[in-house]
Amino acid sequence: MRTRVETNGAETLADYEILEMLLFLGIPRKDTKPLAKGLISHFGSLIDVFRAPTQDLRSAGLNDDTIRALRLPAVAAERLASAEHRERPVLGDWPQLMKYLETALTGAIRGQFRLFYLDNRNRLLSDEAAPELEDITFLNRAIAIRALALHATAVIGLHVQPALKPVALSTAARTLETALRPLSIVLHDILLDTPNTAVRSFRQEGLL
Repeated sequence: MRTRVETNGAETLADYEILEMLLFLGIPRKDTKPLAKGLISHFGSLIDVFRAPTQDLRSAGLNDDTIRALRLPAVAAERLASAEHRERPVLGDWPQLMKYLETALTGAIRGQFRLFYLDNRNRLLSDEAAPELEDITFLNRAIAIRALALHATAVIGLHVQPALKPVALSTAARTLETALRPLSIVLHDILLDTPNTAVRSFRQEGLL
């Protein structure tokens, strides 16, 4: 099984084989396959074995070292999920977006147009400045190419203290929305950050 995991990945293992390898951490020098199959049969599934109360696992014949080994996947999964959330925050609603901007706007450059590329669960894939292209057609094309490269399904734009007026920016935003639509990429919103005022949403104000 170790060779299979190293060669082809853990997805090639059946549930009982994963459990078998974990059981071996607490019960060395013993064939743990029958016990693994018996536990899955008794509790119903691999995840139910992991979630089983300690006393129930002891009643099933497991020692404390083995039970601790079975707790490791849940701990690892929780840590990984937490790390992914920190690295890829979800920007699915206004409060989440504002919370992200509290830190994202620190040190933002005046006149910069930043883009938040999101996946289909509104998780942030990348936060980066738009290319400095004056031609709106070339700019929209560059944004679309970048979105495709990241496998993004949605985009949010942020103008940081822009020189242009909101009406002119709204017109540019509509052309970006039109350019992204054939690619099935949604322009969620364009935000405007100006001094001494709250962040404005073109979508909320009907400018997009």
